Amino acid sequence: MTDTIGNNKRIAKNTLLLYFRMLLMMLISLYTSRIVLATLGEIDYGIYNVVGGFVAMFSVISGAMTTAAQRFISFEIGKGEQGNVKAVFSTAILIHIALAIIILIAAETVGLWFLNTQMNFPPERYVAANWVFQFSVVTFLISVVNVPYMAALIAYERMKAFAYVSIVEAILKLLIVYLLVISSFDRLVLYALLLAVISIVIRIIYGIYCGRNFSECKCNWRIEKNKCKEMFSFAGWNMIGSVAGVAKEQGINVVLNLFFGAAVNAARGIAYQVLNALSGFVGNFQLAMNPQIIKSYAADERNDMFLLVNRGSKLSFLLLLILSLPVIIEAPFILDLWLKEVPQYTVIFLRLVLITALIDSISGPLITSMHASGKVRDYQLVVGGISLLTLPVVYLFLKLGYPPYSAMIVGIFFSILCLMARVIMLRLTIKFPVAYFFRYAIGRIVATSLCAVPIPLFVYWKLPINWISFFFVFFACLLVTGLSCYYICLQKDERGYINKKVKSILSRITE
Repeated sequence: MTDTIGNNKRIAKNTLLLYFRMLLMMLISLYTSRIVLATLGEIDYGIYNVVGGFVAMFSVISGAMTTAAQRFISFEIGKGEQGNVKAVFSTAILIHIALAIIILIAAETVGLWFLNTQMNFPPERYVAANWVFQFSVVTFLISVVNVPYMAALIAYERMKAFAYVSIVEAILKLLIVYLLVISSFDRLVLYALLLAVISIVIRIIYGIYCGRNFSECKCNWRIEKNKCKEMFSFAGWNMIGSVAGVAKEQGINVVLNLFFGAAVNAARGIAYQVLNALSGFVGNFQLAMNPQIIKSYAADERNDMFLLVNRGSKLSFLLLLILSLPVIIEAPFILDLWLKEVPQYTVIFLRLVLITALIDSISGPLITSMHASGKVRDYQLVVGGISLLTLPVVYLFLKLGYPPYSAMIVGIFFSILCLMARVIMLRLTIKFPVAYFFRYAIGRIVATSLCAVPIPLFVYWKLPINWISFFFVFFACLLVTGLSCYYICLQKDERGYINKKVKSILSRITE
């Protein structure tokens, strides 16, 4: 019981640290996105979005190993004295270096061919697009090599260091905006170059911190064959999930470019900037919780793990609902206020990607629990196979003449299918309590959403689009969603815990 309370306090502390990080990063990200779009222009911004996204498609190679590194390091820590973190870390470093070399070869052959023969850019911007491609490859390769260090920070739950490094990264990106504004050089190329430089700086910082603080996190340039085999077995099946994720996100970006050009990519890129800013809060909550889920499984504390998963799924959705509902409703006003010129389809893109994110937020703890078990073969075959269908279905809809936002609607449908498949596979694999999950998490999520949405929508429809409407809609969303979460979604013991914490904070303030 003491361990559970301590774990909950650690999760709460780490979440608060990550929220502070995310708040600052969100403000900087939204500001820089506005200036970058205005400085680069709609076409160049769209070019960077689609080229950078295309490079990220190579994450299908590294994504599986990223998950493996995080899972195996956390698992070895959870085993206590019987764990061998050093062997896992050294093996992960060497594997990621090898992956970086493979990705480099693929990018400079298949990637360059596709960029120059299949992508749809203005003729005069192909040279700049190639420079962006090269710098994006460098940025991506650095991020691949950096994975084991980030995995170690998360596994050891050193969220303070993770938050500080992320804040440094955000401030450096703010500096990029200033350099873009005053530079006379090709701003698109300069933007990609400076982002590559930042990735190198961040890699150095992570390496120095891990080397000084974790004795186990030093590469001995030796691969442990048994660990390597386990990681590759895990990653091999997990590769299906990586392929599906890339196909669903970056693949759709490329398909939209093929049918509609860079302007639509700019609209989608802006929508995802807002999404990343909001979903980052939920991601930080899950980031703080994930190591505890894996460690609970490693210590054979299944009931604690199931409780974390159920509570994590529910709270992840609620956190994102509170943040995203005002944005979904007031999207036209927010985008007009934020951007000097709003590209076509941005409003509908933003609303649909936020709805998709709400559905996907439920799945985060479910995915972590499956990774904790290491039994991912059947899971990835089923869930990854369903997710992979997203791209051909999107292509078919666009080929039949449907509008660009139909791609997002297809994505929502497949997100729901994947959520259902995850729950079923968890039941079959680790005897996950499905009935309890639907009663404790899904049922309360649906009831809360149905209560939270009508009143803010009524206020929005009755008032003109201006600051007054925005204020009333925001207040209505916050009040109604907050009350719905408290009285409908939270259980009695959770409400009691919150009441106790609020009374404790108020007593300190009044002393």
